[in-house]
Amino acid sequence: MSATPISDRNRDLAGKVALITGGASGLGLAMTLRFAARGARVVVLDRDAAAADALAEIENAGFIACDVCDPDAVDAAFDRAEAGIGPLDIVVANAGISQNSPTLELSFADWRRVMAVNLDGVFLTAQAAGRRMAPRRRGVILLMASMYGVVAAPERIGYCVSKSGVAMMAKALALEWARHGLRVNALAPGYVRTPFLDDLIARGRLDADALTARMPIGRFIDTGEVADLAAFMASDEASAITGQVAGVDGGWSANGYL
Repeated sequence: MSATPISDRNRDLAGKVALITGGASGLGLAMTLRFAARGARVVVLDRDAAAADALAEIENAGFIACDVCDPDAVDAAFDRAEAGIGPLDIVVANAGISQNSPTLELSFADWRRVMAVNLDGVFLTAQAAGRRMAPRRRGVILLMASMYGVVAAPERIGYCVSKSGVAMMAKALALEWARHGLRVNALAPGYVRTPFLDDLIARGRLDADALTARMPIGRFIDTGEVADLAAFMASDEASAITGQVAGVDGGWSANGYL
C-alpha cells in the first residue's frame, strides 16, 4: 500500500466510521475531535448522558448512552450505532476509571469495579467490534492501556493489573483476528493533562513538579498528542501495525534512573 501524501493526512480518516467509548470527555473527547476533524463519522458510547452536550458542536459526531460493563447494553449500542451511521471501521475501547489507594485498604468491591470497567468493559467492546468486523474482513480496534500497564506504581494495584491485562488482550486478539483482516493494538499513555489530572493536582493528590521531573521530556502529555497517535494507528498508514502496545508517556517507562 502506498503512503498517503502529506497534504492529504489531515483527512486520512475520510469516509471511515468510528465508535469511541468514553469519548465525551478528557482524552476520549480529544480523540473524538481528532477523528471527526480527519473526516471520520464518530459515535460516542458513554454512560453519562449529560456528557452528550460536549459533542453538540462536533460535526459528524453522535452519542449513545451505554454502560460498557453490561454485555446486553454494549451489543445493543453497537447495533444502534451501525444502524445509524453504517458499518464500523474503527472502534476505540477508551472508557476506564482510575484507582489510587493503599492495597491494604482496598475493598474487594472497589477492586471488582476497576476490573469491571477497565478490563471487562474493554473486552466486551472489543468482542462486539470483532463479531461485526470479522465477517466483513476489515477493521481496526484500539484498546486503551496505560504506561501503568507496562510499568508498576504503588497504591494502584487495580489500575496496573487491569491495564496490563488490556495490553495483553491487544496482543492476543491481534494474533487471533489477523486471519479475519482485523488489526488490534493498545495505546499506553502516561500522565496526560486532562481536567481529571488537574483536579488531582489541585487537591494535593499528585505533585506536578515531581511527576514532570520524572519524565525525560519534562512536561505532561497533551491530549492532542495521544489523539494524533490514535488517529495514525487507526489509519491505513498503519496497515502493517498490529499486536503492539504503543506508548506515549514522555519517556516515563524508559526511565530507570529516578
